[in-house]
Amino acid sequence: MQASRARLFKEYKEVQREKSADPDIQLICDDSNIFKWTSVIKGPSETPFEGGVFQLAFSIPEQYPLLPPQVRFMTKIFHPNVHFKTGEICLDILKNAWSPAWTLQSVCRAIIALMAHPEADSPLNCDSGNLLRSGDIRGYQSMARMYTRLAAMPKKD
Repeated sequence: MQASRARLFKEYKEVQREKSADPDIQLICDDSNIFKWTSVIKGPSETPFEGGVFQLAFSIPEQYPLLPPQVRFMTKIFHPNVHFKTGEICLDILKNAWSPAWTLQSVCRAIIALMAHPEADSPLNCDSGNLLRSGDIRGYQSMARMYTRLAAMPKKD
């Protein structure tokens, strides 16, 4: 557990140092628990998620970085690789392709890449996956855009 704390503190320091390096990702560590983090990511441009701001919750196991963090969307998103109700993400690096070389920041980048390039063959959201597999790109994009507008657009005062 000591090694995972040391690693997380190191990542925390890097995040603080590089705040402006990646404007699409904001990682926040829970003040009272180094194993709980949240992230705010911006929807990638030229996707139905563009303009949206999505919150992720990280639950980090005590064996980190030997085991991957559990990450889920807190913001509703219409995407084949994200469970609509739970926010669970189907991404190989969060399962069997995990490597201790990944950081929380690089996991966020991988999730943004997944948002831009959905994998319809391993859907957690079957409706979304079926639209893509049947070639209804327009239908998928309009649903994804609608949910982005409803759930992920910053509120204007």
